[in-house]
Amino acid sequence: MRDKETVIEKIRIAFGGNDYPGDMLLQGSTEGCEPYEEVGPFQGKEDWRIIEAGFLDAHAGALHFFSEAGFRFFLPAYLIADLDGRLTSADPLFHLTHGFSDATVVTPTNVRSFLRRTGMAAFLNPRRYGAMTFHDYARYRLSVFTREEANAIVAYLNHKRESASSTFETEEIDAALQSYWLERAQTAPPAETLKRHIVEQDAFLAAIEDRKKER
Repeated sequence: MRDKETVIEKIRIAFGGNDYPGDMLLQGSTEGCEPYEEVGPFQGKEDWRIIEAGFLDAHAGALHFFSEAGFRFFLPAYLIADLDGRLTSADPLFHLTHGFSDATVVTPTNVRSFLRRTGMAAFLNPRRYGAMTFHDYARYRLSVFTREEANAIVAYLNHKRESASSTFETEEIDAALQSYWLERAQTAPPAETLKRHIVEQDAFLAAIEDRKKER
């Protein structure tokens, strides 16, 4: 499973059947102009398999600003481009591992030295999100993936681990695998379960709409 082409094929199969979310559901953040500048160019790109790596790299920031639906739909394009070594700016690995390990940095100032915590236990933005940590946010955002998709991501992470350029990167990947991805790959809802739910939900809404018209 560690062979690059095998991992790429696993990603293509796991994500290949996903429907395009629609232009209106791609963008998550609406603060400032940067989110639209990064995500807007993805509108209308209904087949992630034909997106060029240069386009993905030019919009590396989109990985921060996608909605959960947009992130799930376009992530495989980034993963495959990364495995092929065609990305220089975009870093999908960061978005799959950040929030599962801790790091502290001592920052000296004229007043005193401050111990700054980043990663798992750090607060996301207390004024807006209260006690939510980056670990809480990571588990929420990454729960969008089905069991098959999570297994493909595990294969990607294992491959990246084998070619990690530093001990720090290896530790980041190991922490993400052990504290989230391995379990997610076993317990996430299967793709078929999700598809059946969508079909049933559509049928229910259609029946309700018909009932309203009859009144």
